[in-house]
Amino acid sequence: MKPEYSFVIPVFNRPDEVRELFQSMTTLEGSVVFEVILVEDGSVDTAGSVVQDFAKRLDIIYLIKPNTGPGDSRNYGMSRARGHYYIILDSDCTLPKKYLMTIDGYVKRHQPDFFGGPDAAHQDFSVLQRGIDFAMTSFITTGGIRGHKKQVVRFEPRSFNMGLSSKAFKASGGFAHIHPGEDPDLTHRLWHLGFESQLISGAFVYHKRRLSWSKYARQVYKFGLARPILNKWHPAGAKWIFWLPGLWLVASLITLVIGLLGYWSFFVILMAYYAAVFISAGVMTKSISVAINATFAVWIQLYVYAFGFLRAHFLVSVLRQNPQRALPELFFKTAINE
Repeated sequence: MKPEYSFVIPVFNRPDEVRELFQSMTTLEGSVVFEVILVEDGSVDTAGSVVQDFAKRLDIIYLIKPNTGPGDSRNYGMSRARGHYYIILDSDCTLPKKYLMTIDGYVKRHQPDFFGGPDAAHQDFSVLQRGIDFAMTSFITTGGIRGHKKQVVRFEPRSFNMGLSSKAFKASGGFAHIHPGEDPDLTHRLWHLGFESQLISGAFVYHKRRLSWSKYARQVYKFGLARPILNKWHPAGAKWIFWLPGLWLVASLITLVIGLLGYWSFFVILMAYYAAVFISAGVMTKSISVAINATFAVWIQLYVYAFGFLRAHFLVSVLRQNPQRALPELFFKTAINE
């Protein structure tokens, strides 16, 4: 029977994550027919044994290719998919039991061009993972742009939990070779082509994010680097909210200078925001430890992102350098074209 949905999952040296994701897929409720396309993106530590273990319980297509990045790997998988809709997931996600039923019900009612859902932290996650999750998903920290109901900009699905129709994929050509930033870039190109995005708020995934503080800082820094490039490519999507971390960084430096001159009253404003983050995280998670981690994660998120954003803006928008030459670390040089 032809599947209605094709899960497309790029993976790079993460067989344990794939096992957890596949296990969650075996518990999905409902009778919706789906296939799983796992794209091994140049891994040394492959998930071949995991695929064998789940071969009788899931309809799996296992693809192996050289390392060309997650965007190109998703395209590689979607070009071989049989479903009417493709659901893109990161390998560090797991699915709640009603995930596919929620998506299928929405799709049957609304027939969206492309869509996405939020991510959440499971109670079994570490305090570090739950703290980072709060920093990246809370309205008080990111304005709800990652898929929660309260949001201040047009919804941009993220590739850890994103779906698109086969028609939308064929029209757009899929993801570009920038990373990170490939998902908002695809969203803006789809909008330009006349396709509309939808938020399915009930279709959340548990996003494990196996990060240390150093890995988190590097990830956030690259997010900051990518945004001015996206603003240049898609000026209609260059919203004021993307400047907030940069403005916060500048305000913090000014406050520090003023404080060294003996005027610390402005410092209270900064501390009030971090106090609000701590209280909000504590109330939401009912954990002081998570609240402490969340506050530190927000501190990293604001300042490290801001540094990356301002650096890239200076190179790309002020000096008008070619993004691929100015910031080659964001681009994969090769791609699979078949």
